[in-house]
Amino acid sequence: MKLIRIAAVMAVVALCLAFAAQAMATKYVALGDSYSSGTGTRTFYEPTCQRSVYAYPYLLHEAHPSWTFVDAACAGATTSTLLSEQVSSVTSETNWVTYTIGGNDAGFSHVITECALPSWASDCNGAINEAQTIIKNTLPGRLDSVNNAIKSRAPNAKVVVLDYPKLFNGENCNLFTFFTSAEEARLNETAELLKSVISAAATRAGSNFVFRDVIPAFIGHAVCDGGSGSSTEWINGLSNPTSESYHPKVTGHADGYYPVVHGVTG
Repeated sequence: MKLIRIAAVMAVVALCLAFAAQAMATKYVALGDSYSSGTGTRTFYEPTCQRSVYAYPYLLHEAHPSWTFVDAACAGATTSTLLSEQVSSVTSETNWVTYTIGGNDAGFSHVITECALPSWASDCNGAINEAQTIIKNTLPGRLDSVNNAIKSRAPNAKVVVLDYPKLFNGENCNLFTFFTSAEEARLNETAELLKSVISAAATRAGSNFVFRDVIPAFIGHAVCDGGSGSSTEWINGLSNPTSESYHPKVTGHADGYYPVVHGVTG
């Protein structure tokens, strides 16, 4: 009888410890667009959304294998699709959230495609002007909606909000693209504008939201830095398939985005 009591007590203790361990488990949810899914890495474990084991969210998962990891980031995502298709992955048990969002709202792909054409066949400045208008006037409210949705689902989660690198260094080393140095400068200015709008939205969201700027990490590693294909180039130029163009490579995630995020999460 005594042994039965001891066994029963031990079973209760084991059950309590299991519940305690579950309560203390850390949950990390990655949201966002192609800059978070890992489109430019060329290797995907989930091809529809182009999620990669070389993307910064997966690298953070590997650094913390005991954490529960949910990768909801998806290539092509906008603030609207993040709200309709991704944010449900965030729950009250979520401790960490990361995201990049806003580039597709501003028509990133269209702008790059337009500006890559010869000047006689494109309206690069018009495309940039339109994107900048969206970034200034429309994107702030959309970012607030994203941040409010995350807060409502996980009030205690720490959210790491990231921006986008400057893509160009003033050179055009890729065949079949016709960026001028002036166009590249304006495209880099648009990255700065995105940074300021994304940062301001994170500040409005409150102390649990931490904005981190990746632009400094990519200095010296833009498209054409060190020559086409060079190890110093962390961002793809014109690529095949074209969807991977102008996205961070494996090195862009490992040496650019990941250290910035890891500096917050540990």
